[in-house]
Amino acid sequence: MARPAPQRVARVLIDSPLPQLDRLFDYAVPAPLADEVAAGVRVRVPLRSAGRMVDGFVVEVGEPDASDRPLSELDGVVSPVPVLTPGLYSLVRRAADRAAGSASDILRLAIPKRMVRAEKAWLAAEPPTAPVVEPAAQAWAEHALSGFPGLGDALRDGLRIAVDAPPRPLRLESGADVGEWAALLAAAAVVTLARGKSAIVVVPDHRDRAELEAALDGRLPDGALVRDDAKQSGPARYAAFLRTLADAPCVVIGNRSAVYAPVIDLGLVALWDDGDPLLAEQLSPGVHARDAALLRQELDGGALIFAGHTRTTDVERLVAVGWVTDIPAARRISPRVVLSATREGESRGARVPSAAYAAAAEALAHGPVLVQVARPGYAPVLVCAQCRHPSRCKHCAGPLHAARQGAAPTCSWCGRTALGWACPECSSTRVRMASSGTERTADELGRAFPGVRVIVADGDHPVSHVDARPALVIATRGAEPIAAGGYRAVLLLDGDRMLLADDLRIGESCLRWWSNAAALAAPGAPVHLVGVAGPVARALATWTQAAYARGELADRAPLRMPPTVRVAALDGSRAAVEAALGALGTAVPELDATAILGPVAHDDSVRALVRFDYALGMRVADSLRASVVSAAVKARRPAKGRAGTVRPTLRVRVDVPDLDL
Repeated sequence: MARPAPQRVARVLIDSPLPQLDRLFDYAVPAPLADEVAAGVRVRVPLRSAGRMVDGFVVEVGEPDASDRPLSELDGVVSPVPVLTPGLYSLVRRAADRAAGSASDILRLAIPKRMVRAEKAWLAAEPPTAPVVEPAAQAWAEHALSGFPGLGDALRDGLRIAVDAPPRPLRLESGADVGEWAALLAAAAVVTLARGKSAIVVVPDHRDRAELEAALDGRLPDGALVRDDAKQSGPARYAAFLRTLADAPCVVIGNRSAVYAPVIDLGLVALWDDGDPLLAEQLSPGVHARDAALLRQELDGGALIFAGHTRTTDVERLVAVGWVTDIPAARRISPRVVLSATREGESRGARVPSAAYAAAAEALAHGPVLVQVARPGYAPVLVCAQCRHPSRCKHCAGPLHAARQGAAPTCSWCGRTALGWACPECSSTRVRMASSGTERTADELGRAFPGVRVIVADGDHPVSHVDARPALVIATRGAEPIAAGGYRAVLLLDGDRMLLADDLRIGESCLRWWSNAAALAAPGAPVHLVGVAGPVARALATWTQAAYARGELADRAPLRMPPTVRVAALDGSRAAVEAALGALGTAVPELDATAILGPVAHDDSVRALVRFDYALGMRVADSLRASVVSAAVKARRPAKGRAGTVRPTLRVRVDVPDLDL
């Protein structure tokens, strides 16, 4: 009598936020599901500890091990589509281990929620065919890359590259105005697709994505461009994800989660402006798109491009150690930057010096002028008119602001109107505007230039493009619209105020804000940086952002500041944090006493920081991960004779950008 075939086993990654469940669980595959269960599909499985059904992904299907332990059976297959490819699982596993986090947390970002209608439509449609790039598009792309000698060869050889994008606007054949950086990255994607490989281009927000789409318009065959954007509707995003699973290469453009797109034959990953905070993932485990791209390139091969108008210290460190190759442009291009300050006879408090004012007046005869300011609103900061003490709300201690001239102060936190406000220091009832936002600046410059259009561009007034007619465009950093033909002058105000922020990276952040604004100027147009001196101002004036990043690294190395070292933050109860630090000292004895800062009180818990060299990264992450799991398990076990209580668990964040306790 023939023996029955052994029952197959599915190894499942459970979709759960609990760190102790971040491993593969074995489930028996029942006979009715034998033909449906495959690696990568979504399934429903019983979770004994919780007494309920949960979702998960089948990572692999194999034979049972030699033990006779009983296995629970799969409850069902949610979808027959294998959405978790082996390459994607390897990437998220590596990224999670590096960040001492859970793979399922990253998969929630990488794989959209299932949409049944979109899935049925995709299954019913004909599979996409391999795209063919037209010779004209390929010739355009090769010409666009020719401004960087060796860039085309580096793309073919799959190198890691740092590129300083040309800081100027570009008028496309379609009539659209974009930054020249968009044409450069679009050309790299077109050349990659022409070689039969996929490309992924990651940008911070929808404005950058729109520029990239305009640069790619008409360059790619139908169906080859895939948009991956968290702001898409659920069905649209899931349909785009399903397209990346096809056997046909494609070009994916999107925000930070696009770096995980499971495309076939990856030939290029490109990141634009990696210093933008929008590329830093806020959800656990907080893997930056830059780090995910480095892991992706290491696992899948292909080229990796870091492009920007500035160079972050993180990328410059990689260039310094030889991990990334710097490819300069054949011809150096830089805006005409002027460092403006008040002259003798002018008021020291003048916000716009006479030289910048004259440049704006002259430029307005020919086209639009950009004025960058620090904050939106009318008067974002109010102080006591008598003693200059900051005005705070008596209910929540939040800062007060004014929505317009003569308006009653309003709290920026709780929204209450501060009627009858009195200064707690001197009892004065009068307030003074200590800063000017976009709206107040628009009022002031509107009176200085009567008859000129004034356009406000900030979070409350989004503007993406302005025409070539004369106008004053008052914008906050990062919200500057693109001007047809470029701005005829750019005024960078409030620079001294921006540099006062309590942030280790405020210098490179300001340099990035100012450089991105300067790149919007027309060729030869003046860019006035007002009231700023020192290394940051010199780097902008000489357009040597990479040299500034090198200087920052040299200054931070003796102090062991990131990114010269990696930093992990531990938050939780004092007992949990101290236990984790003790286990870390045992697991990684190379860490000395100066490596640990804290613990110190932080909100309702305590926080400690751990500084460690990159060579110790995996050992530190493994130890911290073990401590997180241990703390989570203990939190679920109430003391004997006591009812279960919710205890603060240990939270770990690796690669924090600052040492702010």
